[in-house]
Amino acid sequence: MKTVDELLARLADLHGRTAETPMFNPVFQLSLDLSRKLEGGEMTLDQIEALIAELEVDALEERAARLARMVEPMDVDANSADLAGAFEEGDFATFAKRWQSPQLHAVFTAHPTFLLTPGQSDAVAEAASGDGTIDAACVGQERPDITLPYEHERAMRAIGHAQGARDAIVGQILDHARRTWPDEWHALAPLPFRFATWVGYDMDGRTDITWSASIGFRLAEKAERLARYVAALRDIDADHALLGELVPAADYAAERAEDFAGDLTDPAALSVAANRLTASDPRKLLSLARYIDALEDEARGSEDGARAVRLKTLAAAMRADGLGMGWIHFRVNAKQLHNAIRRRLDPEGNLDLASKGAVVHLRRAIADVTPRASNFGALAIEASTAIRQFLAMAQILRHVDADAPIRMLIAECEEPATVLAALYFAKLFGIEDKVDVSPLFETETALEHGGRLLDELLAEEVYQDYARRRGRVAIQTGFSDAGRFVGQVPASLAIERLQGRLAGAMAANGLTGAAALIFNTHGESMGRGAHPTNFRDRLEWPLSPWARRRFARAGIALEPEVSFQGGDGYLWFATPDLARATLTRIAALRPAETDPDAPVDPFYRRTDLSLDFYRAVKEEQRDHLESRTYSRAITAFGLGLLNSTGSRVSRRQSDLSADREMSLRQIRAIPHNSILQQLGFPVNVISGIGHAAEGSYEEIGQLLSESPRGRQLMRLARSANALASVKTVAAYGELFNSAYWASRPYRGTESHLAPACEALSEYLVKDDRVGTFRRLASRLRVDVMKFHRLMDFVPDDAPTPDREDKRRMIGVLQALRLALLQTMFIRAVSVPVFSRANDVSRDDVLEMVFTLRVDEALAQLRRAYPVSFPRIDRFDLTEQTDWPDGADEGYEAIHRDFIGPIERAHALSLRISTAIANIFGAHG
Repeated sequence: MKTVDELLARLADLHGRTAETPMFNPVFQLSLDLSRKLEGGEMTLDQIEALIAELEVDALEERAARLARMVEPMDVDANSADLAGAFEEGDFATFAKRWQSPQLHAVFTAHPTFLLTPGQSDAVAEAASGDGTIDAACVGQERPDITLPYEHERAMRAIGHAQGARDAIVGQILDHARRTWPDEWHALAPLPFRFATWVGYDMDGRTDITWSASIGFRLAEKAERLARYVAALRDIDADHALLGELVPAADYAAERAEDFAGDLTDPAALSVAANRLTASDPRKLLSLARYIDALEDEARGSEDGARAVRLKTLAAAMRADGLGMGWIHFRVNAKQLHNAIRRRLDPEGNLDLASKGAVVHLRRAIADVTPRASNFGALAIEASTAIRQFLAMAQILRHVDADAPIRMLIAECEEPATVLAALYFAKLFGIEDKVDVSPLFETETALEHGGRLLDELLAEEVYQDYARRRGRVAIQTGFSDAGRFVGQVPASLAIERLQGRLAGAMAANGLTGAAALIFNTHGESMGRGAHPTNFRDRLEWPLSPWARRRFARAGIALEPEVSFQGGDGYLWFATPDLARATLTRIAALRPAETDPDAPVDPFYRRTDLSLDFYRAVKEEQRDHLESRTYSRAITAFGLGLLNSTGSRVSRRQSDLSADREMSLRQIRAIPHNSILQQLGFPVNVISGIGHAAEGSYEEIGQLLSESPRGRQLMRLARSANALASVKTVAAYGELFNSAYWASRPYRGTESHLAPACEALSEYLVKDDRVGTFRRLASRLRVDVMKFHRLMDFVPDDAPTPDREDKRRMIGVLQALRLALLQTMFIRAVSVPVFSRANDVSRDDVLEMVFTLRVDEALAQLRRAYPVSFPRIDRFDLTEQTDWPDGADEGYEAIHRDFIGPIERAHALSLRISTAIANIFGAHG
């Protein structure tokens, strides 16, 4: 078993034994086979690494193939033909209406999902765009530090490719209009896509982003965008008159970005940078309106049709992006706003923000507020995070870009008063006409009561006036925490009902003249795209046709917005060809539109079945979340199965000293989902579906089969189940089985391991994890049996012929990791006993290894067993000494035999984590 093919064949043979012995675990048995060879000297860690490297390449090729399948065709001519096919016949007014409003707002966010190295991301993108093969040189690369500047650079790279793809699409739209309506086409102002980012501006759950960093990022984006406008204009005409203004403006923006890139904690340094930015300067550009008009006028007067199209394409880019790479989203938590508004209006702390009285109080405060001037000094000394964000927005609008609106996202928003508090601060600092306040509905409470919040908020006259002025009502719905706390399927159904309530509330309160901007942040299920089968499903999962029809029937314009998150999202825009294919698929699918007269989906008509189904799945998911068994299993290894994939911490701030008592609410949604995949079973996607159909398999199966939405739900569940393995979940528990370790050297098979196995057996005899994993596996197995029974009545819309190949690949990867974990356990327990130091004992170190806090464990072992000591001959002393009387010796053997192998096995285990995530299609 020294090749991947041999391991795959061995696993297939072992699976055959489950027919004879149902409780037999092929994954764990293969791990034991490997462990015996490793501990017996028949295999080395070098050979294990070679096997992992081969499987890493296969997993990357699997990811590339999925990416290509989702966006194909990739060929530029084919995409031009597809876009041309979306130009339906009709009059100019109909054509202009369709292409002058965005089909999609794309937001480039940076949750911790940068799993791949830059080289691996590039390799996947090139393989998806080419022949599908991955160069093996990209695996085993050192992972970069995922810092905020790194995330911002990757976001800007992706947006740059997206801008180029949009320019190509806009150029084709304009050229079609020019040829079809030669007398009218100059009136066309295409805007098929908008782009935005919150990288550098998202303060929810983190305190490490300074206000000066946000200003610096915005200035850097301005400089980069102006440079791109300059390059585009030079490409049209190297001597164009407007270059005399745009080039100095780009240079000025770059200089100001450099000012804000340094340390501004010193008031003197800040004063210099701020005064340079706020001073009058002929190069200081705050609006592109004059340049857009000039380009449009020039195009109108040009007799060269191709040149006119290019001029109008540049004007369209300026109209879409303004003086930045895109729009920006600030984000704060509702609690931060509550603290700020209490400090301002209720210093005594007597106001209950959940009360009607708070709304009345805020309504009056908004009406009476007098706008206040502010400067960078006020921003520097402001202690409140929320107020600081509004002050930063005010400075950006005043001194960076006066035209582009800014989104203010409010996480965990559960009360109308929270939104009104944001409106109060926007008006207080004179920016309410440029800020779109957007509550986020993601927690179970927010989804349950979100409809009431929207009804009450939109009934407020002060909010209605604000929405009409802005021309839109903005909300955000998130699938990450929702999918974690109520399950992915119930979350999707709850979110679409909330979106429907928004349509009803807008209609009821006379806001049909405003657009509905719905930002869906996708979230965790089978990766950050939420739905893995095709691009239509990816777009419809967060904003279903049913929800879209609610807005269409009410006559409300819809502005869909989705996130492309981190390493997963940026892959869609990793090359110009991928970006062009991605935007073409979206343009052809038209997510902002729907047929209001489409027949009713049976899923929404047969609510006697579908609501019960929804509630039952949700109840099962809630039971898991509240179960001590589930919590203990998910946190059994802490976060040690995962690579660090972002600059935002994976744990919420809390007491992290005891992993044994770690709460699921301490782990963020992305790592929670990732751990499920690493343990072998996406509980939050699959569980509960079989249970919900019990007793009505045929009836529920028929409903799901007849319903487009039902089939979409099942395509997600089936894709997760195709990679899931209850046996793998059970295998992880066997690592903590005292009886296994006691039996392993039975009959002298591995007598050299007898002391280590005996020590492990004795240490783990009271450990609860083996029982925990067994109970969880049993519960999952029962539900999966019911799931398969239901699936017998639901046709498979997206069969995967290579399903078993991928399952075997994951199985081999899991077996390799289990073998590596056994190597780590054996060596950890074999380290000689050392004296207690710094309140850390040997048992503490063992527990660190068992919960995969390996870096901490190794730090303690290195402290206990140093490899070098201070040497006497380093001192230049005249007095002689006979001590020490021998050569200084360190603990090189302990490092070679124990510490080094543990460190290397852990590093290889994390490479396996990456490979498994790639097969699942996830980056978290």
